[in-house]
Amino acid sequence: MAGSKGKQKTARDMVLSLALIGIAALAVYFVAIPHDDHAPDLKRVDYQVELIGARRAASYPVAAPAGLPDSWKATSVRYDAENQHWHLGYQTPDGQYVQLEQSTQRPTDFIDDASQGASATKRTQTIGGRTWTHYTGGRYDALVLDGTHGSTTVVAGTASFDEMAKLAAALKTG
Repeated sequence: MAGSKGKQKTARDMVLSLALIGIAALAVYFVAIPHDDHAPDLKRVDYQVELIGARRAASYPVAAPAGLPDSWKATSVRYDAENQHWHLGYQTPDGQYVQLEQSTQRPTDFIDDASQGASATKRTQTIGGRTWTHYTGGRYDALVLDGTHGSTTVVAGTASFDEMAKLAAALKTG
């Protein structure tokens, strides 16, 4: 029965090879692949050039925050001249996201898009002498200032209403 001994040896060698490959794969997984549970550090963007361009092109007074602490990090900016849409995104000091959106688009569609489908509540808040409406939703909550100089302003994100109100309070249009 010399033939069966060779088959047993081959099967045993195959199992040993698979075990060694498994050990090597685990070693690579734990040593070579980073396992950082923290969110990546987002790059700070300078939005001054885009802001100047948007203020020249827009048919409404384009808002941007003034006086926010450096712990607020601007992470995204864009102006869509065709749709008269201004966007400025921020990472808050506690790592949450807040965005400023402004447009002359139809308010109901614009608010729905900018707030990720949030719904109006009966709660309002006076910030900087203006009345903002609270919106709540599954992904984002929002503060909405409707109809200022023909545009709608939305401050929305994953941050708390207090943090969003800080951004809204810092908004200046010139």
